[in-house]
Amino acid sequence: MDRRNFLKYVALAGSSFALTSCAQGKNSKLQGEMLPSASPVAVNEPLKVGFVYLGPVGDFGWTYAHDLGRRDMEANLNDKVKTTFVENVNEGVDAERVIRQLALDGNKLIFTTSLGYMNPTIKVAKDFGDVIFENCAGYKLAANVGNYLGRFEEPRYLTGMIAGKMTKSNVVGFIGAYPIPEVIRGINAFTQGMRSTNPKAKVKVLWVQSWYNPAKEREAAQALINSGADVLTQHTDSGAVVQLAEEKGIYAFGYNSDMSKFGQITHLTSVINKWGKFYTDKALAVMNNSWKSQSVWDGIAEGMVDISPMNQAIPADVQQLVNAKRDEFIQGTAHPFDGPVKDQKGVVRVPQGKVLDDRGQLAMDWYVEGIEGLIPKIKL
Repeated sequence: MDRRNFLKYVALAGSSFALTSCAQGKNSKLQGEMLPSASPVAVNEPLKVGFVYLGPVGDFGWTYAHDLGRRDMEANLNDKVKTTFVENVNEGVDAERVIRQLALDGNKLIFTTSLGYMNPTIKVAKDFGDVIFENCAGYKLAANVGNYLGRFEEPRYLTGMIAGKMTKSNVVGFIGAYPIPEVIRGINAFTQGMRSTNPKAKVKVLWVQSWYNPAKEREAAQALINSGADVLTQHTDSGAVVQLAEEKGIYAFGYNSDMSKFGQITHLTSVINKWGKFYTDKALAVMNNSWKSQSVWDGIAEGMVDISPMNQAIPADVQQLVNAKRDEFIQGTAHPFDGPVKDQKGVVRVPQGKVLDDRGQLAMDWYVEGIEGLIPKIKL
């Protein structure tokens, strides 16, 4: 099993999250009851906060972005918090052991940054009623457990708009980790954005069956270049794709964090996760005893996701177009899956004037028009 999925739960995750967590809308938050058993932090004592990471903090991807958020929280709250993290934690038994130890060590707020940590988090939380837990990308709630996720489909759409304008071959390569709704949603949002600026462009997808494997990511990127792609993007964690693009002189987008350091000339922008404000707000809520069990799914407007600064190689009129759409996302007047949305077979999945709701996004198992190939089957 791997980060953010629990492959054996993948068929349930989308619908369950939508049913138990998200109300339809741009900023979906289900308010829960304030935790009656939580004890306020003693005066003048820092709040101890623990983090559980699947990958290394130096992956420059998912884990790196979460650790930037942890460091932002420390900078915001100074001596009011004391943080610790454990990296390279596998799901299952290892995760439960690490989470339990963090609770035993006196951490009163614990962030578990993977859907694969969801069940271990719920299990440990039952034994530590005075500890608050937050699980990233999970769909289960409990009296002392909340969950959170970023609406990365918004910045994905924006990068797609750029790709449509920057490609010369009209072939864009996408390196995917696992064919689960989270990744498929990102590919589809990217393609919707790309087709809005260049209806002739198409997306080719290769799957590496790993979140962080620089060698496989590079190999897939090279294969996509060989098949005619002159722009690359990814839903994986390392900088290998951007590095190869820089070597080959083609454009690329980073993911999770600003990856411009890996491609100073050809990196166009990155889809970035920004966890610092969320972590700070949750720590403050625990400190003042106002924390509530809820599901949070926030976008650009709330500062949880965005794009990094755009490369000046992107024409000014394209940057203006992207910024205008970004403003529409912030204002709530546009959505990455505004209808009409067609699938690969030309079937209208979202009619004109409608928007694909949260349930539909979280259970997405189909490609939109403009993507080549089929979605691989996952063996449960």
